[in-house]
Amino acid sequence: MPVPPVIADASVVAKRNIIKIKRVPDLLVFTTLSPIMFVLLFSYVFGGAIDQQGGGQAYREFLIAGIFAQTVIFGATVTGAALAEDLKKGILDRFRSLPMAPSAVLTGRTFSDVVNNIIVLVVMGLTGLVVGWRIRSSVLDALAGFGLLLVFAYAISWIMAWIGMLVPSPEVVNNASFIVIFPLTFVANTFVPLDTLPAPLQTFAEWNPVSAVTQAARELFGNIPPGVPEPTAWPLQHPEVYTLIWSALFLVVFVPLANAQYRVSTSR
Repeated sequence: MPVPPVIADASVVAKRNIIKIKRVPDLLVFTTLSPIMFVLLFSYVFGGAIDQQGGGQAYREFLIAGIFAQTVIFGATVTGAALAEDLKKGILDRFRSLPMAPSAVLTGRTFSDVVNNIIVLVVMGLTGLVVGWRIRSSVLDALAGFGLLLVFAYAISWIMAWIGMLVPSPEVVNNASFIVIFPLTFVANTFVPLDTLPAPLQTFAEWNPVSAVTQAARELFGNIPPGVPEPTAWPLQHPEVYTLIWSALFLVVFVPLANAQYRVSTSR
């Protein structure tokens, strides 16, 4: 069966972006160093304080899923920054002049960033094992946890693709995404249990999709600490379903928006 033209074109664009990572070592170095830094700093800075209360090892296992979630979400911003850079340099205009499906450009970009996030998760997982993190569940559950993180990050990358088509430079994409993503990843259960938050923030965090993907990853990795009370909010009682609902919603809304904005931006 012949491959549909859109998929063939998207695979070429994705290959181009992956080759760019290989040929620009700085991109690969910072892609791998950043997650290592996060794991080590959070494990030994926060974990060091918890150690004094006798809970350091349990906290490290609690922490890693949160760092996974935060890092792959921030990794999704690469999509927007890269597209803004390509638009600024006129590369997207060259793509537009070629006999290829317009949607292949954004699809290829987002697929290549999945590969980037896979590299990040592998590096973070190995670093986590060094600092004492362990997967306490089955292989299939662990793979499902990593898969759910990648699905959620892929959905976020389409939001970033839309933003990358709107703003004038990669720097603006990075600054704008940081302002939004930073509080979302911290007002959640990524680094601390929700019962430590003030009541208004706790309610927000319970319905925050970042909390859901983190909770789902913890459960699938078998990293829920003993004695932690069962969540009372529906999103955290069904974190896998809630994460998939948000991922589907992001894709349904932002895939058409990003492609429409691509046509507008490249026709100027």
